[in-house]
Amino acid sequence: MTDPVVGELRTQAELEARVESGSAPPWVRAHWSSFREGLLGTRNGSPFPCFFGVESVANGDPLYTAVPSMTDKDALLDLGETLLEYLDSWRQHSDRASLVTFFKPPERELSEADYHDALWHILQFLHVHDPKPWPDAIPTDPDDSRWEFSFGGEPMFPTCRAPFYGARKSRYCPIGLEITFQPRALFESLNVTADTVAGQHAREVIQDRLGEYDGVCPHADLGDWGVEGDREWPQYMLSADERQAPDVCPINVTREHPKSTLLIDEREAVEPHA
Repeated sequence: MTDPVVGELRTQAELEARVESGSAPPWVRAHWSSFREGLLGTRNGSPFPCFFGVESVANGDPLYTAVPSMTDKDALLDLGETLLEYLDSWRQHSDRASLVTFFKPPERELSEADYHDALWHILQFLHVHDPKPWPDAIPTDPDDSRWEFSFGGEPMFPTCRAPFYGARKSRYCPIGLEITFQPRALFESLNVTADTVAGQHAREVIQDRLGEYDGVCPHADLGDWGVEGDREWPQYMLSADERQAPDVCPINVTREHPKSTLLIDEREAVEPHA
């Protein structure tokens, strides 16, 4: 198994095979070990709070990629192409196939503020190079309760784990940044959006398990998409120290399209029109 994980879209079985064979880089192996133990292990006698995530990893549903830099242009363009490939194919794998993204750890220790900056740089980069227009149904103002990060025409919920979380271990990754991209269509297919009874029950269960797992109260910024007063963007990377977290959403979203043709040109080069 010498095919790469870095810069490619892989199933969980393919990722595990490359980790076991030693062909995956050490930092990818460390990420996978941390992710798997976090999702499938217990803490304070409690399983990981998101039972959908636990079942998904236990069943081998997610898709994975690894990115060698949080800032390098070529690495982030590759991430954009991988994310497009994922959006084209996730339903063929599973209705719970989120995209788990491992980033190579930085060469120096970063602060919480640095990780917030890194996340929003990545999302802003993806938006600028998005080959598809921002969805008509999604507002461009992050202060709108129905705003959600979108890429490739798909609204999605990117949730992060990072090294700076102390008490909130459900968000802790000692290796570096992890982003799990989950399309809104995934939640809709599971019937667990906030406007359903099943979704409301799922939130109650997850909130209870969060308190048990983390040993602290659920974060004040946790909420639901489209619910008045709740906001999506602070939930992507929950703050540990409010002084280091952004007060306003750092991304600048417009409907102007295209802002860049790099990913459009790349896709057309490998998928010529018939």
